[in-house]
Amino acid sequence: MNLLDQLAAGGAGIVVIGVLSVVALAVALERLWRFRAEAIAPRHLVERVLPLWQAGDFEQLATVLAADRSTASRIVAFLVQHRRLAASALATRAGEMAALALRREQQKAYPLAVIATIAPLVGLLGTVVGMIEAFHVIAFAGGLGDPALLAGGISKALVNTAAGLAVALPALGMHHYLRNRLVSVGIDLETQVNRLFDEVLLPAEAAARPPAEPAGAH
Repeated sequence: MNLLDQLAAGGAGIVVIGVLSVVALAVALERLWRFRAEAIAPRHLVERVLPLWQAGDFEQLATVLAADRSTASRIVAFLVQHRRLAASALATRAGEMAALALRREQQKAYPLAVIATIAPLVGLLGTVVGMIEAFHVIAFAGGLGDPALLAGGISKALVNTAAGLAVALPALGMHHYLRNRLVSVGIDLETQVNRLFDEVLLPAEAAARPPAEPAGAH
């Protein structure tokens, strides 16, 4: 069986599926290249930030954060700029910033889910159209006549289904892989931000809080 000949005989459905495969490949390569842990939550960032923050060297801290364009660095820069606010308010805002950044990354991989849904349907439509054409050939031939006419038409029609599934399965697998990576990166980001709160912001807030009056004092 010559695969190229079979695809060429598949009709318009094969062309649409081919376009979907190119789009899926482009999206997958872009996500694999750009959606990396270093772009969201680099593991070394907190290790560099903590000593500077604890030492009060905010000028050097700003330089370090400006050189890093990750989501974590933007959140840390916000926390540094508003470090005198209540930790609860900062935690809420940091969570919103992280959630928005992660949703944006997830949205960029959404075309893979669309392609995984559409490609099999396009293949099924091509198969139905091919089957109709095959039976028309038999009808115009005046009965079954040569069974090879029907078998050849059905074979060409089923190529559409196979092509649709061949595109949909990798697209769906890549989509789930990227979703799993998104969850993993999100956990890393949350862990790093929580560490800043535990080691810097919450102790500073506790130290700035006025001491409680002894019981019974007037």
